[in-house]
Amino acid sequence: MMKKPLIAALALLMSTSALAAEFNFTFAHVLIDETPNGQAALAFAKEVKEKSNGRIDINVLSAAKLGGDVEIIEQLQMNMVQIAMPPTATLGNFEPRVQILDLPFLLPSKEIMMKVLDGPAGRKILDTLENHDMHAVNFWGAGFRHMTNNVRPIEEPTDLKGLKMRTMQSPILLSTYRNFDANPTAMAYTEVYNGLQQGVIEGQENPIANITSKKFYEVQKYMTLTSNAYHGYATIVNKQAWESLPEDLQVVMTDAFDYARGVSRTLTDELEASALDNIKKYTQVTTLSKAQMEAFIEASKPVHEEFRKTVTSDLLDLVYQEIKN
Repeated sequence: MMKKPLIAALALLMSTSALAAEFNFTFAHVLIDETPNGQAALAFAKEVKEKSNGRIDINVLSAAKLGGDVEIIEQLQMNMVQIAMPPTATLGNFEPRVQILDLPFLLPSKEIMMKVLDGPAGRKILDTLENHDMHAVNFWGAGFRHMTNNVRPIEEPTDLKGLKMRTMQSPILLSTYRNFDANPTAMAYTEVYNGLQQGVIEGQENPIANITSKKFYEVQKYMTLTSNAYHGYATIVNKQAWESLPEDLQVVMTDAFDYARGVSRTLTDELEASALDNIKKYTQVTTLSKAQMEAFIEASKPVHEEFRKTVTSDLLDLVYQEIKN
């Protein structure tokens, strides 16, 4: 005869199994949880669990626990990871057209950035990933990138001459700094602080959120608010995992991605408002005049033309058109 405690334990196990999620996904990224996008990832997971009534459970693994962005993308393609939010610059190594957003001084303002990324042009850019075992949903982001260094204030393109600048592993970013006569070096995000501290590199570019979370201002003398490119993250799902979801859960996931995008942008704005004051305690911050900004825009045009064929004229002209309208 089966004992009552065992019967109760089995009943509890059966009850727990009945309530277990139908789909268990891993969401991996390199940011720490305290960053705006780290918080957005957690908000996304919570939103999905609530709106799917527990049918989808998402385990968020942050802070590069599964490796850098390249490793995470490769794991996602193999369905070892189901969700990721790599920078567009890194995704450009898998699908060259995505790196269009890293063309220097392409998007002149936050309002235009949202118009382009959330509109038809953004959708066409995301759709280029479909042939790489990825379903791309939308763009999150950490704000516009700015330049910092240890040598001199950056006020015009010629000030970059000879500087050892760190970039992500991106052909467009490397070419951008060569175009400015700097000496660019591709380096993993997690290695930048030590690289700056040891003098392996003299400068880098990142949005304020990343400069703050990694405390780059502690090892940099100068910062210029260049807004030279939007640091966009494409939210991607393994294509097989996405197609395994019934239509109603795909809607839940899509809505949650859009919800978290709003969280990401709101928290980024709030952080930038307060973090810049803290950076100024350590680093000399320069704001470019309109004329100085125009000089950078003009000096960047050769890079746009160099990569026109790579990102395709159709996409580039579409973005140009949306910026003008």
